Amino acid sequence: MTESKNKDQQHPLYNQDRALINSLLTAAPSDLNLVELARMRIRYNGFPGARDLQADLDQVMQRWNLTEAELFEKTRQLHATQSVYVSRGNKSETEDWS
Repeated sequence: MTESKNKDQQHPLYNQDRALINSLLTAAPSDLNLVELARMRIRYNGFPGARDLQADLDQVMQRWNLTEAELFEKTRQLHATQSVYVSRGNKSETEDWS
């Protein structure tokens, strides 16, 4: 019974997010990349699974010399002054915060 409680879950957007995070691993910290990194940090914060994605997000943070507080401060400033996030492949104006 405790085995099922400790089992990691598969996130429904894992494959899509894997591709994005792979690109972040080799990218520079542009406005869009900072926003995407923050979005992924929020999505996987506390998620019981996708440990490889969480480790890679930590690696991007280290490569860009950012703490989570610094990342979120920068992205709050970006969102306050411009529309940086662009939804991929969806013609509606919805944002993907799931």
